[in-house]
Amino acid sequence: MDVRHTPQRIACLQPSATVILASVGALDRVVACTQYCADVVPELDLGKRLVIADSWSAKADEILRARPDLVIAAVPYQQGAVGQILKAGVRFLGLAPRTLDDIYTDITTIAACAAQSERGAKVISEMQAEIDAVRRAAAGSPRKRVFCEEWGKPIIVSQPWVAELVQAAGGEFLGRPGTQSSAEDVARLDPEVIVAAWCGAGDRVPLEKIIRERGWINTTAAETSQVYCISDELLNTPAPTLIQGLHALAAAIHPSRLGIKLSPNGLRQIKEAQTAETISEGLV
Repeated sequence: MDVRHTPQRIACLQPSATVILASVGALDRVVACTQYCADVVPELDLGKRLVIADSWSAKADEILRARPDLVIAAVPYQQGAVGQILKAGVRFLGLAPRTLDDIYTDITTIAACAAQSERGAKVISEMQAEIDAVRRAAAGSPRKRVFCEEWGKPIIVSQPWVAELVQAAGGEFLGRPGTQSSAEDVARLDPEVIVAAWCGAGDRVPLEKIIRERGWINTTAAETSQVYCISDELLNTPAPTLIQGLHALAAAIHPSRLGIKLSPNGLRQIKEAQTAETISEGLV
């Protein structure tokens, strides 16, 4: 692609797009982004960029105020706003990933838009190599039943790409990815590991509270204290940051497995002293 015809002013309505642009060396093209983009791209200087709303909330006029030549968003997004953006002559790229292959396609597409196809291919290769390395490290351990949720009220099971990462980390993913579940259904599955990664909550999920209020105190996960919070941006952002989420999952599923980092950033375990027995006594 001729660099003269590549976008030079990109508005990112989705943190994953900002992460991908940063990973291929095109962060300087970002002229507008959401405040959540800085959560996953710490080097992003919001003071030098227009801060806009996310894909679902952003209005066309606030996006166009940044004078972008490309807008990147992900479903669900405002169709009316998209129409106005296109009428203004601005290119629009809409993302809707579900699987790891979809994410690799998004990386390829965004990298090509920034005339950084080779760097995009390298990012994908590095992600795949790390996933394979974790899969090999976990291969000798018994698979554990793992329940992951991306939201708590109602309970929403994590996305298909998380299910793939759980599989690579040596777990058996419970439930149907991306769908609503109930506390009773999860309890019947008796997960051995519970992971909460609530959208927008960072690492602040109240683990002890949800175990108590949902009646999960007799699950194997609660009885063995294998209940974890993984930072939202590490599992819910379909971008290269998922590799950090993979490391956190591997440590949660097989905490004593040699070759797997025991305390990766973004992983928090239910307090050891507040196991199922003490929770049931109302001491939390």
